[in-house]
Amino acid sequence: MDSTLSELLVQEGGMIPEDVKECGALALDSDQGLDRLLVTKGFLSEPEMLKLMAKYLAYPFHPDLRDADVPTNFVDRVPVHMARTFNLVGVEQVDGTMMVATCAPFDLHPVDDVATTLGMEVDVVLAPKAEITSLINRAYKTKADVVEETLSGLDMDDLIRVDDNMEEGEDLLDTSNKAPLIKLVNMILFQALKMRASDVHIQPYVDKLQVRYRIDGVLYDMEAPPKKYQDAFVSRIKVMGKMDIAERRLPQDGRATLRIGENDVDVRISSIPTTYGERIVMRLLDKSARVYRLGEIGLDKFNEDILRTYVQYTHGVIFVTGPTGSGKTTTLYGALTEMNSSDKNVLTIEDPVEYNLSGISQVQVNAKKGLTFAAGLRSFLRQDPDIMMIGEVRDGETADIAIRAALTGHLVLSTLHTNDAASAVTRMLDIGVEPYLVASSVLLCIAQRLVRVICPKCKELVDPELELLKSIQSVGLELDQFPDRRVAIGRGCDYCFDSGYVDRTALYEMLPVDEHVRVRVMDRSGASIIKREAIQRNALRTLRMDGLNKVLAGTTTIEEVLRVTQKDDI
Repeated sequence: MDSTLSELLVQEGGMIPEDVKECGALALDSDQGLDRLLVTKGFLSEPEMLKLMAKYLAYPFHPDLRDADVPTNFVDRVPVHMARTFNLVGVEQVDGTMMVATCAPFDLHPVDDVATTLGMEVDVVLAPKAEITSLINRAYKTKADVVEETLSGLDMDDLIRVDDNMEEGEDLLDTSNKAPLIKLVNMILFQALKMRASDVHIQPYVDKLQVRYRIDGVLYDMEAPPKKYQDAFVSRIKVMGKMDIAERRLPQDGRATLRIGENDVDVRISSIPTTYGERIVMRLLDKSARVYRLGEIGLDKFNEDILRTYVQYTHGVIFVTGPTGSGKTTTLYGALTEMNSSDKNVLTIEDPVEYNLSGISQVQVNAKKGLTFAAGLRSFLRQDPDIMMIGEVRDGETADIAIRAALTGHLVLSTLHTNDAASAVTRMLDIGVEPYLVASSVLLCIAQRLVRVICPKCKELVDPELELLKSIQSVGLELDQFPDRRVAIGRGCDYCFDSGYVDRTALYEMLPVDEHVRVRVMDRSGASIIKREAIQRNALRTLRMDGLNKVLAGTTTIEEVLRVTQKDDI
């Protein structure tokens, strides 16, 4: 091995000379290159390895290709199967030279082949494999039928034989020596993750099998594999989830853990029989997704100050409410990261555990083994906790234990399924908790919804047309309230899949349980009365109010706020 590279691996890669020498010898004796060995042996992560190799070989290093636009002539001349096989993609064309990204710094024969295919000079840049694969998918999605190309090698033997040796933690990027059917399923899951999809729907119709992704809460139609591959396609997914492929008449649930590069992805799989065959929904939980802090989840200063005040309390209950998929768990995790410290014992019980938090003990519900929320909570009280998080209060028993835990000196955080903040208080009464217990233990009720954020790439300030102007006035806003009397919209571009939106933020409604609310709880007053009084004394800003503030700030649009909130009945 070159002495310069050896020194670089020791000084900047943190390796010891013996390991460097061993990797060098292994690279000579095996077919695997030094770059791959450093990653597979665990000495360096792929980005760290590429960064070092870029320095050694004097290549540019691009850790992120999200903003890259593949030149048209690369897509037109280089076949998609060539780009995929060798993990190569053009990222820029400068003065007649094509800049081509690769994740294999020492394997330059494919780069030469691309140069010949293009008929022009090629310069190398290094980028992670996942970024290259994602950019290839994005670049070729309008040119080639990805499904037909993937299935081109699929014969009847592949349809009959489904690989039943699904490895735990299988890497979606490892498509070498895989059957075309497996490549297709892996590609669909990989593409879903790179497009930030939370769910993948496989929906059978009379003449096709439609794949749909839920991105930022909205379903989009994607690939449509031919109907003749339906049984094999569904069977492959059921094998992944360790489900019974012979049972097609009853609903089933399964789960799998996959890897995309170095990241783990938890997949929850549900199948139900329908008229045209089995329908599959896969919920994707990216374990590597970062946990947001309180300042990053859409809280304005008014609401953030309220939440920060109450998470510092030593005892009581904080409820976060909203429908499924409204970001409740993200808010609770954000609060936990603020409270997590070495002098506090923090325990959570969840179904499922969505993110891994360091320094916190997290327990997964297992109803089949008798580990329910209520049973877990009872055990928690013997674990000397300071703070407890309950994934959801579903019944009177769990609610009663949570309330009593709060009264005995613990801070409890949990979620509920109610429509607004005031309903969280009355829901406790409905499931059998005594009013005096609710009044003396509940500190804060939060309701939330998610709205899509206007795409930063195609965001424009426009003079509103008549239809938009009517929408603005229908919610009580005036054009004079907008900066320069202009309204922000997203025009739609490749970056946001022509939707005009990228990512989501939360709308919040916070109801502190103060003396006024406690009196109403003791009187068993309705949620609408509690909410109306809180608004009148400026103790609560509704979801609609918070949404309109975000419209005025240019964060989201009127349509989004109207989609997820109701008119305030004051």
